[in-house]
Amino acid sequence: MKTQYSKLTIAFVVVLGLTTIIILVLMGVSFSIEGSLTVRPKKMDSFPRACLCGGKDVSLVNSVPKDQINQTLKRRAEEYRKHQIRMNANLDVVLIAPSNSPLQYPSHGFTVEPLTKSLIPGLAVHAQKRALYKVSLSVSSGVLSVESTTDMDLVEGQGQNKLNISTQNVTQLNQLLSQVSYTSTIYHIKTRDLARFIFEDNEVMFPIIIKRTSMPVLYDPGTDVNSQVTVTTKTFLRYKELNVLIESIRKYYKDIKIIIADDSLNPERVNGSNIEHYIMPPAQGWFAGRNLAVSQVTTKYFLWVDDDFQFTSETKIESFVEIMEAVPELDIVGGAVGKNTFYFKLVYEEGDINEGGCLSRFFGKRHQPLPGYPDCSLVDGVVNFFLARTDSVRRVGFDPQLKRVAHSEFFMDGLGDLLIASCGSIRVGHQPKVDRGKYNQYRMPGKSEKTGKLALHFFKNHLKCVRY
Repeated sequence: MKTQYSKLTIAFVVVLGLTTIIILVLMGVSFSIEGSLTVRPKKMDSFPRACLCGGKDVSLVNSVPKDQINQTLKRRAEEYRKHQIRMNANLDVVLIAPSNSPLQYPSHGFTVEPLTKSLIPGLAVHAQKRALYKVSLSVSSGVLSVESTTDMDLVEGQGQNKLNISTQNVTQLNQLLSQVSYTSTIYHIKTRDLARFIFEDNEVMFPIIIKRTSMPVLYDPGTDVNSQVTVTTKTFLRYKELNVLIESIRKYYKDIKIIIADDSLNPERVNGSNIEHYIMPPAQGWFAGRNLAVSQVTTKYFLWVDDDFQFTSETKIESFVEIMEAVPELDIVGGAVGKNTFYFKLVYEEGDINEGGCLSRFFGKRHQPLPGYPDCSLVDGVVNFFLARTDSVRRVGFDPQLKRVAHSEFFMDGLGDLLIASCGSIRVGHQPKVDRGKYNQYRMPGKSEKTGKLALHFFKNHLKCVRY
């Protein structure tokens, strides 16, 4: 009876083992002679799955005229394809490291200049004694060489895209591997190659990032807040409020530079020292004015304020600067307007290539607290009172197509590029609202402008739906 049970147990174990091997093979896992695993990444879908729009989401395709939708979709698909190329989506390759592999290699961080020879760090084989050690290395966008060696009879494929090394001594093999260099044969400022490293039945892949080194662009912070920060604003038909703002700024910061972008219908002179007043064509809009103002900033940071704000004793620009200097990764720090600490979180699903993505905005939601600053939280968007890193905001920019319905849209465009915090303890005042008939006519958008904004999101942001 025991023998019968033993046979059944053995049979069960064998079947289970074979089943496991079949499953692993289907997953892309192969076995080496020594029992180590080399995991080859399976080819995944090129684009994420379609995202789902809910009942409160605004479907954007309806904002495009029906007689234009087919051509719009074609143009959008082509522009999205080019966008993927420009953003180097091929750099984001998932590589699974092998388990218990005898191969040592740089799994991450090997970056080279284009068309420039570089030694590949960390290549080695750790294996038990053999009569012959043979390895091969291959790349697709460059050539491989063994540098400064007299053992050329052990190397095959010198200066080509596939290199073979054979030797009877593992120490000698690793010495040769330590001298292997890679040279890209294509010029590109940011792309990648994949290297294959094979020893017997063990095979691994590792990325080689081909990237032109960028030069730093630095701002001299000077010695005080006046040389670190420029106050910027955009005005339209509200000179009374603008002058109150300027007077309040000068009460606390008498020497700081103020830049004003003005698209009023009949521009008026703005008086005061260290003020740059730029006159625009009439009614160009909110974001066009922001672009103009920010384009003239020469300091490391700029403080954005609306033209009807008012500085108070709680408006501490130095507090903004202190946070930005302490956390250099931050791009924007927002404050509060009166008692209103306005901030929001964005949730974005990329969606598929045909339909586009889904975006939702959640007011009052944050990602997490900013470490070391209990009054600050990491968010995706803030109120119109914020200190920003000048070069970071210039890289994103303000879309001048958005004239009146425009605030969150800047933060949408900067999603994934701007690290943003909201700090409610830094405040600015808001002047009492005054009924201005002509101003309100321009300020409040019509139905066609709202529809045009949705159509812009549909194409420019490759969105399927949004939830505000």
